[in-house]
Amino acid sequence: MSRKPKKGYYVRGEFVAEGSELDLELKRELKGTDEASRTDLKRESTELQKLGEVLLTLRASLFEALPLGEKLSDAVLEAKRITNFEGKRRQMQFIGKLMRKLDEPTLDAVRNALTEQNSTPAAETAALHEAERWRDRLIADDDALGGWIETHVGTDAQQLRALVRQARKDMKVGPAGEAPRQSKAYRDVFQLVRQQLAVHGGGDHAAAAAAQELEDDA
Repeated sequence: MSRKPKKGYYVRGEFVAEGSELDLELKRELKGTDEASRTDLKRESTELQKLGEVLLTLRASLFEALPLGEKLSDAVLEAKRITNFEGKRRQMQFIGKLMRKLDEPTLDAVRNALTEQNSTPAAETAALHEAERWRDRLIADDDALGGWIETHVGTDAQQLRALVRQARKDMKVGPAGEAPRQSKAYRDVFQLVRQQLAVHGGGDHAAAAAAQELEDDA
């Protein structure tokens, strides 16, 4: 009567019987590998979650240049508006899931944007913020637009007015009171303002006075 064959498997040409010491050792190694994989995945997920949080801190000019896609861009903008703790936590989890769908070049672009922001001198950062504030004023207020053209004689008034009109049209197709962050006109107004502020050394006295007047009226 033939013996019943042992159950098992082969590893590198060697038969490993189920339940043997070698079988148990191999299973322990395999379990360790699985644990390591889960640890790596958790570490990667945590990194992407933190990278998603970084998107909320990037200044507008860097954020708008990133190829994130409409869904992720909108999710980040929505997270900025949410003030409820639990609501923001859920939104950040959603952003983390979207981050996992990004390819490596896009993730590198986000990391590079963070590096650029952290390495930008304070004076340049202040100038960029000033350009962002003026861009928003010009799009929102005709008085600010007229004042800018009067105090920055080097500005192409016709071009600026056309860009502002287009940016305002773009606002009507997006959320109320908000220009779409991916709008070309919105970005072009920023670039034009930034160039003029650079020419004037970050803004002349008349522009600063006009800005203060607008703030006092607000």
